[in-house]
Amino acid sequence: MIFDRKDLSSDTLVRFYKSILLPRMIEEKMLLLLRQGKISKWFSGIGQEAISVGATLALQPDEWIMPLHRNLGVFTTRNMPLGKLFMQWQGNKEGYSKGRERSFHFGSRSHHICGMISHLGPQLAIADGVALSYKLREQEKVSLAFTGDGGTSEGDFHEALNVAAVWDLPVIFIIENNGYGLSTPVNEQYKCETLVSRAKGYGMEGVRIDGNNLLEVYDTISGIRDYCIREQKPYLVECMTFRMRGHEEASGTKYVPSHLFEEWASRDPVKNFEEWLILQNILTYSAIESMKAEIKDSIDKELATAASAPVLIPDADEELRDVYSDEGIENDIQEASVSQSPGEEKDSKDLRFIDAIKEGLYLSMKRHENLVLMGQDIAEYGGAFKITDGFVQEFGKARVRNTPLCESAILGTALGLSLEGYKSMVEMQFADFVSVGLNQIVNNFAKLHYRWGQHADVVVRMPTGAGVGAGPFHSQSNEAWFVHTPGLKVVYPSTPEDAKGLMIAAINDPNPVMFFEHKVLYRSISGPVPTGYYETPIGKARLVQEGTEISIITYGAGVHWAMEYALLHPEISYDILDLRTLLPLDYEAISYSVGRTGKVVILHEDTLTGGIGGEISAWISEHCFEQLDAPVMRCASLDTPVPFNLELEKSFLAKSRLGKVVEKLLNY
Repeated sequence: MIFDRKDLSSDTLVRFYKSILLPRMIEEKMLLLLRQGKISKWFSGIGQEAISVGATLALQPDEWIMPLHRNLGVFTTRNMPLGKLFMQWQGNKEGYSKGRERSFHFGSRSHHICGMISHLGPQLAIADGVALSYKLREQEKVSLAFTGDGGTSEGDFHEALNVAAVWDLPVIFIIENNGYGLSTPVNEQYKCETLVSRAKGYGMEGVRIDGNNLLEVYDTISGIRDYCIREQKPYLVECMTFRMRGHEEASGTKYVPSHLFEEWASRDPVKNFEEWLILQNILTYSAIESMKAEIKDSIDKELATAASAPVLIPDADEELRDVYSDEGIENDIQEASVSQSPGEEKDSKDLRFIDAIKEGLYLSMKRHENLVLMGQDIAEYGGAFKITDGFVQEFGKARVRNTPLCESAILGTALGLSLEGYKSMVEMQFADFVSVGLNQIVNNFAKLHYRWGQHADVVVRMPTGAGVGAGPFHSQSNEAWFVHTPGLKVVYPSTPEDAKGLMIAAINDPNPVMFFEHKVLYRSISGPVPTGYYETPIGKARLVQEGTEISIITYGAGVHWAMEYALLHPEISYDILDLRTLLPLDYEAISYSVGRTGKVVILHEDTLTGGIGGEISAWISEHCFEQLDAPVMRCASLDTPVPFNLELEKSFLAKSRLGKVVEKLLNY
């Protein structure tokens, strides 16, 4: 192995040696502890340390890195305290994730390391978002993301590289090509001759290097960093290396030909660098032994400290509290109650539902200079429904960004922006299309704050619902997908006033918010909307009208179906509750409504099975049973896809069955 020191001083080379030696010695200790049953799992990076260490050394300490399983060298080179790392790996509360995450599935804002999730692809797009924040601020920085040879087969790899190239983002993508994705060899993973050859297809530069040569990795990434900053472009690096242990220790290595271990053992990144330093008279054997003894002593001391950590005693209240960030939120969302609309108390004007959403977005753009809007066709075209029409002329293309058809990558980009203090709104052209970005939302956005205290300050706009004959893929009501996911907030306004107020509240909220907008309401519903900047509180229902005979608990278009039905049947006293927020639910308001009538219909456009009506019905049965005079009944759409034919669609919708359900309940 040939090392080129260039202009690096001997002191720097010694520092580099200590940097690569530390993760190797930690790993050797971890493997021993694993055999002793003191840790539960370990993903070894032995043989690959030069990539993590060299790349991290080449970056500035305040530049974000998105590591994966085998990147211990990133954490140690960023000087994270060993004792706290050991407590993390042991599952102690004093670790980086309060015992909630394993091995390297955690991050640290102060060290500019973003914790991975088990789905390997999403990390790449987060680097896009961080790089975009640097670009918007005109900072001379890069972000860096790791992936493996197996990870390059995922769609997230394509999307992240495509977005980075199209938007000219200063991000470095590193592929650690160790020959195997768990047990799958690269010849069963891809057919291109080299992975770096894909770079040209995305319109970016790329290079393939020896990933076991620490100085080559450092020098290459240093030069690429300068290039990315100077040219404001991304770069792809393929690092050739080998994994000397199993994917994780339990999986073993029987699937790897033995001659490969012999071949790559001779290219050990630590041993070769050590021997070169001795040959260059930069270090002596005795100096190296002294360093190893010092590191071993430090590891043992930090392990002893970690071993004395208190036994974790679960606190359910704390667990629930940490699901959401309360940064900037004054009221406890779990104690929300019915909120009457403030519209009549202030100056107001009549607006259509769609125009109220637009006004909420517009005022938020004026209020928050760090708010970035992203979505397909939202710039000059103004979006599929023209909600952002005119925005690009006022706020510019840097903040109102047309996106490629890369829903997952754009959502990941939004998360990356959040790491650097930006707010973002991502528009799904139709709520149906969110399925291709589901992983980012339910596994990254939703779990982030609970896992390591980092919030995802993102609003996802979801044009939703049937009623316009758009068929199965432009008409779904998929809000229940997200209500099941702790860490998200789900709002669904039914009036122009709430559409504006909830939009402002959603953007102000530091947590990820799914904002559902019924397409039929866009231009069919108008009403008074306060002219100023105001919030409709997330987590509080709205009492539409008070009654004594039957409660209709609903949201979205269902509110208007209920009001229409009530007008046609004035002989019945209806209590109509507009939930407005589906996660978290306003249980106090639900309880009050049940108490007023004793008979409840839960009405929603979503299909019956698995809809939110089942959850609300179960809660009422558990908590309000004594107040009920009849079983809780659900009125929902048919358990079929949404049909195209208008007559079939009318039959599909819950509205067509509301009368029968109400009559059945009244006659109970």
